[in-house]
Amino acid sequence: MKSFEDLGFYCLDNLPPALVSRFVTLAEQAQVDRVALSLEVRAGGPFGDALVALEELERQNVPFEVLYLDASDEVLVRRYSETRRRHPRETSGNLHAAIAAERAELEPFRALATRVWDTSLLTQGALKSYVIAAYANDPKEHRLTVHVVAFGFKFGLPLDADLVFDVRFFRNPNYVEELKPLTGADEPVARFIEALPETAEFLERLFALVDFLVPLYVREGKVRLTIAIGCTGGRHRSVYIANRVADHIESVSEVAVVRELRELVHR
Repeated sequence: MKSFEDLGFYCLDNLPPALVSRFVTLAEQAQVDRVALSLEVRAGGPFGDALVALEELERQNVPFEVLYLDASDEVLVRRYSETRRRHPRETSGNLHAAIAAERAELEPFRALATRVWDTSLLTQGALKSYVIAAYANDPKEHRLTVHVVAFGFKFGLPLDADLVFDVRFFRNPNYVEELKPLTGADEPVARFIEALPETAEFLERLFALVDFLVPLYVREGKVRLTIAIGCTGGRHRSVYIANRVADHIESVSEVAVVRELRELVHR
């Protein structure tokens, strides 16, 4: 459901089936055109019947799809064990019997399903990728966004940083009189840093690490990765390196890149 929320769906979890038709009416009135619902199939009685609710949507000519998520018995048993959750149909302490009863109860929904996905071998990131590929208006809009931020350590770390690189080992242009009023985005500062003997090797190693990590984050379904580059004041060295990293990622990858030169904006 969180994956559907990220795609812009209006989501409700465990909605009583008796409220489905009414909710659809409310969504239409609010001009909400993409809704994701998980229905409580155990409800019954005044809470309604999920199959009846779906039949009512068909009679109203409301287009919908049924996504059915499955997994092997062994995986389900392991998941309940790892999460220490009690199966909702487990009454006698026999988890296997509860899973079998649930399968029988859900079989009509499997028969109605537009898509049936076996999640036994899927990570959460992989499942999210499935959701994006199947239900995003444009899957490319939901690719990984790499946020490259230049910052000054004396003003504090970016709170959302996933990867932090300290570039205070470079000679500081702030102590060169003609460079002090400039920033790492200015050509004279860039030439100064590029002339340092360690710059080329550092960038080569940093680019290689980024090239290795970004595809792994994409594989795991991460939608935002923040790479923070820090120097003392956040105006010279970090700005230059952050821009070089952002340029490199844009040149070799299809991920979206957002730059933030934090101290140049806020100081």
